[in-house]
Amino acid sequence: MAKSLSLGIVKRIAFELKKLESDSIEGIVVKYDPQNISIVYAYIQGPVSTPYEGGTFKVKLNFTPDYPSVPPVGYFVTKIFHPNVSKDGQICVNTLKKDWKPELDIRHILLVIRCLLIDPNAESALNEEAGKLLLEKYEEFAKHAKLWTEIYASIENKASNIENIRSLNDCQNTLEAATSKKESKRSSLKRL
Repeated sequence: MAKSLSLGIVKRIAFELKKLESDSIEGIVVKYDPQNISIVYAYIQGPVSTPYEGGTFKVKLNFTPDYPSVPPVGYFVTKIFHPNVSKDGQICVNTLKKDWKPELDIRHILLVIRCLLIDPNAESALNEEAGKLLLEKYEEFAKHAKLWTEIYASIENKASNIENIRSLNDCQNTLEAATSKKESKRSSLKRL
């Protein structure tokens, strides 16, 4: 069972969130439940001229009772092909690890995560496949990252994918019905 945050930590997080509301970051929208600010969500638009362009990525920050001495744990909720993001979404960035300082805030964390989309770091890869491709075959890396962005982070493509799945299901149902009809005719002919 998770410990609840102290009043001092709640006030600090609330202050940081208020600051973000009045001085927002372009391309990032922050959402949270005022009744539980230990979890903050950010929707980050994929930066232009990157394989993530056109996507919107949902990121989750989990704050613990040790904040601000310890950074929040950051996760990509939206699937992403990125060297610094594990398959379960955990983010590996020095700001959330060894370079953390209690003076840093949510704004700084979100800016660093957005910068990761612009400039991935293959040397601290959690996703070895993405890290290797980034270093050795950038075009292949970009193609893969762009495909994942289109599949998982693009609202327009999500609607299109749903329609494609529905069309595929309709085709399968039609094929199954036709096959069933054909088998029924075969059975009738065998009886004659």
